[in-house]
Amino acid sequence: MNPKKKIVVAITGASGSIYAKVLLDKLQLLEDQIEEVGIVMSDNAKDVWQFELGNQSFSDYNFKFYQKNDFMAPFASGSAKFDSMIVVPCSMGTMARIAQGTSSDLTTRAADVMLKERRKLILITRETPLNLIHIQNMQAVTLAGGVICPASPSFYSRPSTFEELAATVIDRVLDMIGLDLATYRWGK
Repeated sequence: MNPKKKIVVAITGASGSIYAKVLLDKLQLLEDQIEEVGIVMSDNAKDVWQFELGNQSFSDYNFKFYQKNDFMAPFASGSAKFDSMIVVPCSMGTMARIAQGTSSDLTTRAADVMLKERRKLILITRETPLNLIHIQNMQAVTLAGGVICPASPSFYSRPSTFEELAATVIDRVLDMIGLDLATYRWGK
């Protein structure tokens, strides 16, 4: 049995709140594999969630939320030994600050910690089209050890709802951080 995971989730103000919602829903279902989930959510992320999903259900989750400038949060230091960090959705501005090592808030500081500690950092980017600056920032994050996971859903499983469609991305991410989940598997 794998040890329980300590996971940071950062939610930025990019469009795609459905991805964050599906991630939080699935993390709740997988609680037996998780020691701790820490969440940092920008003010703009809360506004976008309200606009896109029509509610403030982000406050209903039984995870610990941290303020965006709380540098005393455990995952602001490598000594807290968080295993992985998922930024969902990840705005291009947040990715740029991570790529350049600008630790100006808890999200970017935690991402910097993940990279310096050689732990899993996954950015679920949600932007199209991409300009050269975006691509270069993606390259910088990748070369530093992060994973760029565009919010590009698949259709093999024939999803019939927005949540099922978003889950095609989120399930891949949960696989990447080492959680065991029942999901569509190609060829099965």
